[in-house]
Amino acid sequence: MMGYIYLAVAIIFEVVGTTALQASNGFTRLGPSVVVVACYGLTIYLFALVLKTVPMGVAYAIWAGLGIVLVALSGLVIYKQALDAAAMIGVGLIISGVVVIHLFSKTLTR
Repeated sequence: MMGYIYLAVAIIFEVVGTTALQASNGFTRLGPSVVVVACYGLTIYLFALVLKTVPMGVAYAIWAGLGIVLVALSGLVIYKQALDAAAMIGVGLIISGVVVIHLFSKTLTR
């Protein structure tokens, strides 16, 4: 169970870091740049802890899938970057893939 808690926190840090990456303006703004480095460092550390109990392929699929969805929502809410229909369909397929892995994969650690 702790693996999934670490994974959730890692995803949150990754989304915050990626959102700050946009705000860093190519690492030309100090504050957001520091947030990026700190969040990505914490993300990698937490993901390493996740891999002690959750299979790598499953953990990475959940991390990447949910990260993409949450970053897209962050871009919409914070930067007003709307997704077109094709992008929304793609995000929906990513969500579907994560759900299929979580619900039906035999490789999940329970």
